[in-house]
Amino acid sequence: MSQPPVEPAPPGVRAQILATEHWGLLAVRSQTWSEVMGRITSQLMFTSASLLFLALAGQAMSYSSTFRLLAILLGLTLLVAGTLTSFRVHNASQEDYMFIKGMNRLRAAYIDIDPSLAPYFITGLHDDEAGIGQTYDMGVHRRSASQVLASSAMFIVVVNTLVAAGITAFVLWPWGGAPTAVGAFVVGAAHFATWVWLGYRSWQVNIDPAHVRFPTPGA
Repeated sequence: MSQPPVEPAPPGVRAQILATEHWGLLAVRSQTWSEVMGRITSQLMFTSASLLFLALAGQAMSYSSTFRLLAILLGLTLLVAGTLTSFRVHNASQEDYMFIKGMNRLRAAYIDIDPSLAPYFITGLHDDEAGIGQTYDMGVHRRSASQVLASSAMFIVVVNTLVAAGITAFVLWPWGGAPTAVGAFVVGAAHFATWVWLGYRSWQVNIDPAHVRFPTPGA
């Protein structure tokens, strides 16, 4: 027996349902980044305290082999904690992209209810790369390199890269200045390149056209 067709809800009811979902996404997004900022703050405090401790310990131990071993162990602890923080920021960035995608879809639904509202939105109405980029750029339609370089993900990656290079320098310390500098640079560059590659791969997954339902006309 076939089911009777379901009548669409009145526009006012549809708007209330969409607004509820919209506020839900905003709340979860706010909680996510509040937790991520707390993680980053804790990691930076840990790093600052460790550097201060090493500075005082170096004066007391005269940069002996004991101090070197202590610096390596403390650096490894910092790198492990920092890597976990980087993973959390990395995951939060992917989640944030999906939050924006969901809110863009909701704005598209608002326009379906009342097309006259379209001129009043500066954020995107489409869930493809162009539409989500408009939301991130707040309607400017221009995403500069400074926005990527100044992001939380890039910030914590740079901090972890410096820690990784510092650990390498302490490990290679007995070999002399030149090998130590070269080794620290190579390890730091490899660490940084790895995380940039992971970020790029995640971005490619996010912008997969297979997940787009409301593409930007002409994009």
